[in-house]
Amino acid sequence: MFNRLRHYFEKRGFFVSSRLADRLGMRARTVRFSFIYLTFATFGAGFALYLFLAFWLRVKDLIYTKRSSVFDL
Repeated sequence: MFNRLRHYFEKRGFFVSSRLADRLGMRARTVRFSFIYLTFATFGAGFALYLFLAFWLRVKDLIYTKRSSVFDL
C-alpha cells in the first residue's frame, strides 16, 4: 500500500514543478529545491503553495483542453 501511494505521488506530484519550470524557463530541479527551502523556512507554507499550484494546474487542464477539430466536441 505504501508503494502504491508513493508511486501515485511521484507520478502526479512531481509534474507540477516540471510544468512550472517549463513555464518560467528554469530547471525543474531548481523549482523543487525552492519549494523544499520555502517549506523549511516558513514551516509548511511552501508545501501549501505547492498543493495550490497542483490544484490550479489540474483545473486549468480540465477547462482549457486543446481540440484538434470541431468534431471533438
